[in-house]
Amino acid sequence: MQKAKILLVDDRPENLLALEAILSALDQTLVRAASGEEALKALLTDDFAVILLDVQMPGMDGFETAAHIKRRERTRDIPIIFLTAINHGPHHTFRGYAAGAVDYISKPFDPWVLRAKVSVFVDLYVKNCQLKEQAALLRLQLEAGGGEPVLGGALLGELSARLAAVEEQAEALGKQLDGAEDAGVAATAAHLERKLVGLRRALDAMRPGSS
Repeated sequence: MQKAKILLVDDRPENLLALEAILSALDQTLVRAASGEEALKALLTDDFAVILLDVQMPGMDGFETAAHIKRRERTRDIPIIFLTAINHGPHHTFRGYAAGAVDYISKPFDPWVLRAKVSVFVDLYVKNCQLKEQAALLRLQLEAGGGEPVLGGALLGELSARLAAVEEQAEALGKQLDGAEDAGVAATAAHLERKLVGLRRALDAMRPGSS
């Protein structure tokens, strides 16, 4: 499966280098953006699992960049983690969450914590991609069969097995996130679970004899 892309947005090259060093162990594709404008351009063409966004940038700052991201239908659901070297108290943090961030981390941050948080969103992104692939297979089979909601036993078994593998991975991830305080992570995981349930029901409805 294709690697997930992670967007790193910071106007300071040394900060981008540090983020790359921390996240390189995840073995995903890291994309740099030196400004909010560069980030928005990158988001026009590529899909990202998560965005690490610096708050303090000249010109378009992190809050304004996040607002643009959340206004676009294509990018509104991408998780954003704000990174900031300045903490002005609860009001500053609240503004970050109000702008659509799923997390807000002050510098200097713990590399292990940051990597773990990003890893969770990468895992969720990968599971969503797998889910979309299974849904596409089902649609193709229905179109090939003229829309008849019954699949052949062999293909039905293969699709069911593939979906079961995704369900198993999602269940393991859910246990890992059980009790997590991060509302953004929990909401994304719940969204994935709902999709899986819907796809399983659709697949079961295609079994011979179901009505």
